[in-house]
Amino acid sequence: QVQLVESGGGLVQAGGSLRLSCVASGRTFSTYSMAWFRQAPGKEREFVAVISRSGGSTDYSTSVKGRFTISRDNAKKTVYLQMNSLKLEDTAVYYCAAGAYAIQRSWYDYWGQGVQVTVSS
Repeated sequence: QVQLVESGGGLVQAGGSLRLSCVASGRTFSTYSMAWFRQAPGKEREFVAVISRSGGSTDYSTSVKGRFTISRDNAKKTVYLQMNSLKLEDTAVYYCAAGAYAIQRSWYDYWGQGVQVTVSS
């Protein structure tokens, strides 16, 4: 069993930056790939970024590539999402997830509660 807790969300101006954190419980954190998904009002939850167990591989959605960076610290059992050059369309609830190295929601076994990110003009 894994529990995930996100933090670091809030209100930022377009063009600004924000760093999300997700802390995991248990001793098996390093056995999971970790991902970030997001869900905007009226839209389906979509893939944002994924990182492999050791942190050696990453992948991003086209919409955030070049602006967002996913990283992890296995000693701290934490995964991060550094978001730069934020746009209005980045406004969403952001969720961290633990599972396989994939972009589909069905491959992830554990999910955090979500954290709101709002980008203003």
